[in-house]
Amino acid sequence: MTTATATKVHKVRHIAKPAGKTTLAKVGESNNNKWYVVDATDKTLGRLASEVAQRLMGKHKPIYTANVDTGDFIIVINTSKLKVTGRKMDQRQYDYYTYYPGGHGVATMKDLFARKPNTVFEMAVRRMMPKNSMGESMLRKLKCFKDEKHTHAAQRPEKLELKLK
Repeated sequence: MTTATATKVHKVRHIAKPAGKTTLAKVGESNNNKWYVVDATDKTLGRLASEVAQRLMGKHKPIYTANVDTGDFIIVINTSKLKVTGRKMDQRQYDYYTYYPGGHGVATMKDLFARKPNTVFEMAVRRMMPKNSMGESMLRKLKCFKDEKHTHAAQRPEKLELKLK
């Protein structure tokens, strides 16, 4: 071995410091969940459902981590006053099964919305959430009411104005 190859030193290049640190939430660490009230009067079903799903997952927070539930609690009032565009009320159908023989049934959105407006909204949000146990725990933070009265006054929810198109 010659002295020329033994003294060969590689230079280490330093990269400039990053702009900021990435913060990742840890399981059980994010206890800063807030309570919000959303009024669904004259809002479009799908647009409101997508905004509520984003809030339930916590994607609006800078600490959002995909494998940790960082979302807030959402109370939706006046679900019976939601709007649906086009002919979806007559054309969209929901399947159900009663777990009895011959218990398969189909209901139109108009029929289901007249009987259970909360169920229609919850199903719209459910289909936008993760399809696993964490998605189910996120969905438990959604509270729907068909009129203006809700039972969560003790949590002192803040009014949330969503800017929907």
